[in-house]
Amino acid sequence: QVQLVESGGGLVQPGGSLRLSCAASGSIFSIYAMGWYRQAPGKQRELVAHITSGGSTNYGDSVKGRFTISRDNAKNTVYLQMNSLKPEDTADYYCNANLRVRVGGPVYDDWGQGTQVTVSS
Repeated sequence: QVQLVESGGGLVQPGGSLRLSCAASGSIFSIYAMGWYRQAPGKQRELVAHITSGGSTNYGDSVKGRFTISRDNAKNTVYLQMNSLKPEDTADYYCNANLRVRVGGPVYDDWGQGTQVTVSS
């Protein structure tokens, strides 16, 4: 069984910074892409940032230039550095991993439970 555990959320003032972490654990053969998504109240879940196993990145338009995604493959961990935070960044942030748990097994997406980020003065 695979677990994705997020940490680092909280309350921050506009203009501030937070760093989210997501560690994958359990019986994992290989993790391919990892990413962060967010969902604000009353809105659909949206892509924040995505990173491949080779380090190629992709960002949602609203966070480009402010957020940076990175990963440590040895630790099966993905990070999201969030700078210049705005009230509209307030949401639950979810970690996603595209992975395989055994040789020859299917590749599937797994999700963390989410961590709340609130940007408010």
